[in-house]
Amino acid sequence: MNYTRFITVKSVTRKPYSIRVMYEKLDKALKSVISLATGLTNPNMFPFKTEVITIENGKAIQFDEQLMKKALQHSQSAGIPELLSWLKQLQVKLHNPPTILYAPSQGQMDMCVTCGSQEGLCKVFEMIGIGDNILVNKPVYSGTIHALQPLGCNMINVSSDEHGIIPDSLRETLSRWKPEDSKDPEKNSPKFLYTVPNGNNPAGNSLTAERKREIYELARKYDFLITDDPYYFMQFNKPWTPTFLSMDVDGRVIRADSFSKVLSSGLRVGFITGPKPLIERIVLHTQVSAMHTSTFTQFLVSQLLHQWGEEGFLAHSDRVIDFYREQRDALLAAADKWLSGLAERQVPNAGMFLWVKIKGIHDVRKLIEEKAVKNEIFMLPGCGFCLDSSAPCPYFRVSFSSASPEQMDLVSHQCIFCVHFVSYNIF
Repeated sequence: MNYTRFITVKSVTRKPYSIRVMYEKLDKALKSVISLATGLTNPNMFPFKTEVITIENGKAIQFDEQLMKKALQHSQSAGIPELLSWLKQLQVKLHNPPTILYAPSQGQMDMCVTCGSQEGLCKVFEMIGIGDNILVNKPVYSGTIHALQPLGCNMINVSSDEHGIIPDSLRETLSRWKPEDSKDPEKNSPKFLYTVPNGNNPAGNSLTAERKREIYELARKYDFLITDDPYYFMQFNKPWTPTFLSMDVDGRVIRADSFSKVLSSGLRVGFITGPKPLIERIVLHTQVSAMHTSTFTQFLVSQLLHQWGEEGFLAHSDRVIDFYREQRDALLAAADKWLSGLAERQVPNAGMFLWVKIKGIHDVRKLIEEKAVKNEIFMLPGCGFCLDSSAPCPYFRVSFSSASPEQMDLVSHQCIFCVHFVSYNIF
């Protein structure tokens, strides 16, 4: 693949930052090396000396003084080697990417650790230029909208149903261009497809294996990149469908994974997998922005994963899935009990959201932002997940992650009265 098409002038002008490069050299250097090169803080001045963290099985993760000194110090921008090597083995086990043995210039699979998947995606989006055409599923995660809007790109909606993006809709959208237009910058054919293939936020839909294959072939035909998969470890049904990364014979998939949903959202540890020429751009950006993801949280996650092993991590993910599946079922039962005939919804098979359409109401904004709030119920109107947030929208998003089954039942019951109040303009 020719990756120059996907790299903006800003991104291509990024060069290795000499001080950050030196950190990487020092990490690999012999202990006998005497360094006067970098401004590393003297670890003897750190006030934190040791730490013991107990995990759910009663075992402990211990930071002795030596490890604590490393964990509180600067680290490589791509991620600490101990964590990166573990994650690469996991990706190979789960996805077996065809690009793992490719030459670096031909899209060899590479990875970097990020401050959550959102931060990684924002660095991916830096490769988008003013006026570039970007394909997004409809509806689309509001964080993506707000990340892309300041870049001056053109977001183009692609229709979805209960099985995710509809390939025929994508094909119709792409028919505005010819496949060879990707070689002519003036034709401005789409460069990216942003979609969440499992548990799309907000709609909760997931792409089937057949649709993924169709979409990937369209990506090959029209030469665009495919991004994101933060809810991969929250799929409720097995076997899990093959991923875009497992199909990626070209090196055109940039995969954003997150530990936020299965370990902790506050740790802010995610990881980006993709072709080496593009991962290098992300790392160069990190060198002069965050410099690196927190070394301490990386070591914490690394220690946990090495203690668990791959099977232990996947077993923990299964426990997380079981919990959220029960939460989903409780919300669905409450919705069916109280909102039957008033609302439409699909059954999400991944993630943590239910996308609800109220029948007979053109726009639910007043229902959600005024009447529901007065009843001490907080939900999100669907307009926030639309490219034009001012347009009427009959949908709202409900999260089943934190509320108890009793609370979800109460909320669904209260919704009856809210809907009737709005329907008859009673306030």
